[in-house]
Amino acid sequence: MAMTPVTAPPTNLLALDVETMASLVARWGWPVYRTRQMLRWIYQRRVREIPRMTNLSRHDREMMQGRAVIGRLAPPSRVRSRDGTRKLMFALDDGLTIESVLIPDGKRLTQCVSTQVGCTLDCRFCLTGRMGLKRNLEAHEIVDQVLTAQDDLRPGERITSLVFMGMGEPLANVEAVSDAVLRLTNTDWGVGFPARRLTLSTAGFSERLHDVARLGVNLAISLNASTSEQRDRLMPMMNRLHALPDLLAACRAYPLPPRRRLTFEYVLLRGENDSAEDAARVSRLLRGIRCKINLIPFNEFPGTPFRPPTERAVAAFQTILRQQGYDVFIRHHRGRDVLGACGQLGTPSA
Repeated sequence: MAMTPVTAPPTNLLALDVETMASLVARWGWPVYRTRQMLRWIYQRRVREIPRMTNLSRHDREMMQGRAVIGRLAPPSRVRSRDGTRKLMFALDDGLTIESVLIPDGKRLTQCVSTQVGCTLDCRFCLTGRMGLKRNLEAHEIVDQVLTAQDDLRPGERITSLVFMGMGEPLANVEAVSDAVLRLTNTDWGVGFPARRLTLSTAGFSERLHDVARLGVNLAISLNASTSEQRDRLMPMMNRLHALPDLLAACRAYPLPPRRRLTFEYVLLRGENDSAEDAARVSRLLRGIRCKINLIPFNEFPGTPFRPPTERAVAAFQTILRQQGYDVFIRHHRGRDVLGACGQLGTPSA
């Protein structure tokens, strides 16, 4: 009986990094410059179909048909908050879902990007953590959130900042995140997004902070506690793996470029970590670190035992830190009515 030949599935060009794209181009016997041409079509022109790569010959485009695809994510479903925040919900090829958020603020538009499906950590105040970790995202799935958001912009809109603060812990998926950052910030063939406008947030993987330094992006640290005991209660896995003293030592050793600062994120929880004593301890913990501090009043979600702080407690916390010479900002609630705010992305059943 004759055997039916096995046909290899088409190569997803979006899944290739620059080296593997160059290898593919060489295997097809094409000139080296074709690598740059194809990458520019994918990341700068955001094409979804090979026939639209019109500076390739018709023969070459026809040859690619059946051999390659540009495997972009399907158009996301969208929900819009009363404050203008837009949450994009993407269905991945394996049926899992991720979320990304567009946050308007005057002329600025920030996109919050996810790096995992769920999260590997168990921070008690975060809805995403209740999902557990389903899997890491691939680099192209991270980048595609940005490409698709760009496709979705209205006339006159542009994304001014990217924050890797969505679903997941970026430094638990550091290889894919680093690849994604390269594709997003490369100015020759990539998206060309300025590295100084991209912020990567970590819950405190102290031993991997050097990976962020090599990327040239901004670094934000989720502190959320003024003592090791608090951090044990609020972020048990993180504090067990990377104790608070080790994290602060790594922050002090971090090679900050001139005119750059670390950002410390601090989620305020009523009766847990929002007292004047907590503020004074945070001031002492961060002494000598070139930084700014973002205070984030807790965003509630169904089933949480935690409550937001009072406005008086937030103002008092900010005042104490400012009196000690810190730049302190309050992150105002955005997208809460669609579960699009900090700590609200994902569902435990996802």
